[in-house]
Amino acid sequence: MAKKDELARILAGCKNGDHDCFSQLVDLYASRCYGYFYRLTGNRDLSDDLLSELFVKLVEKINSYRGGMFESWLFRIASNIFNDHLRSKQRRARLIEVHTKQVEEQLPIEPKSSEDDKTDKLQKHLGKLDDDTRSLVMLRFYSQMTLREIAESRSEPIGTTLSKLHRTLKRLRRMME
Repeated sequence: MAKKDELARILAGCKNGDHDCFSQLVDLYASRCYGYFYRLTGNRDLSDDLLSELFVKLVEKINSYRGGMFESWLFRIASNIFNDHLRSKQRRARLIEVHTKQVEEQLPIEPKSSEDDKTDKLQKHLGKLDDDTRSLVMLRFYSQMTLREIAESRSEPIGTTLSKLHRTLKRLRRMME
């Protein structure tokens, strides 16, 4: 780490908008901050994203630094960024859960005729779907895989899987009418 006088010079330069000083600050703290994020997340890409966000925040907030232990101030910002990430992740999970329940509630297609006729009609309409879309429906309702499991098996975000399934069920309902 830089000596106290050197760090003070770099911070003063950063407050004056000196790009070289910001670069020096990044050089001084990037590996430690990355390590901090990596230990929290265990994910390299996410750690890179959080590190980038940290240094953007640093540029925005450098003038609010009023002295004291710079590292404590920096890692407090890093902690806040990580906590914001967790809150955002929890919000997304809740939204996906709500949307999943809505999709699952829409699944039953009420028969207007006998069960056998409904099954035959559904099978006929499933046959009209492309292979990828039909596979999605089969995985979800016949293999009874969770949306998360399906998304992982298809290497796509869960929101994409959920959206595709929702559109497919809507389409099947229209076909069944």
